[in-house]
Amino acid sequence: MNEAATLRHAAIAEPAESPLTPESWGKLGMWIFLAGDAMTFGALLAAYGASRYGSIDWPHPADVLGIGLTAFMTFLLICSSVTMVQGLAAIQRGDRRGMRNFLLLTILGGSLFLGMQAYEWTHLINEGMGLTSNPWGASLFGTTFFVLTGFHGCHVFGGVVYLSCVIAQGELGHFSAENYRGVEIAGLYWHFVDLVWILVFTFVYLL
Repeated sequence: MNEAATLRHAAIAEPAESPLTPESWGKLGMWIFLAGDAMTFGALLAAYGASRYGSIDWPHPADVLGIGLTAFMTFLLICSSVTMVQGLAAIQRGDRRGMRNFLLLTILGGSLFLGMQAYEWTHLINEGMGLTSNPWGASLFGTTFFVLTGFHGCHVFGGVVYLSCVIAQGELGHFSAENYRGVEIAGLYWHFVDLVWILVFTFVYLL
């Protein structure tokens, strides 16, 4: 009996990770997912660049797209990254209420971004731009624009749902000053989505 109890105690005390892995398997899984996602966004941006380079009637983005609106959308996402950092810092101090409030602000920033993107899409569609049409020149302009911004918008929507689940878990007491890994992993995803948008904004709207 004593030997069995010793083995059980050893199994509990044994760390689940080897020194060759990151701090948590969840974080490793998220990094692998983000690496694959980064390659997908990279391929889409490369396709956009190739299409633009090979076109003789590619419209200038500043003449067609609302740069001021999307600059504000970018500012919103950057602010949401700051509130995400503050949310993680709050739970690391053991402040669950602070974590919830900062994550709610992050969700608000993401939701406002999606609402403004829907407004922009509606405006462009009413102007005649679609997946296979563009009244200002090359039809691939519309194709690449909607695919790139739509794919990123799906990620923002996924992040809003993800953070809502994190808040629900926090309300159930799953996170504390000693156990905040889930919030940290969610933060990795959100910062990635924000970083990708800065690239999309630069290549599709500014250049």
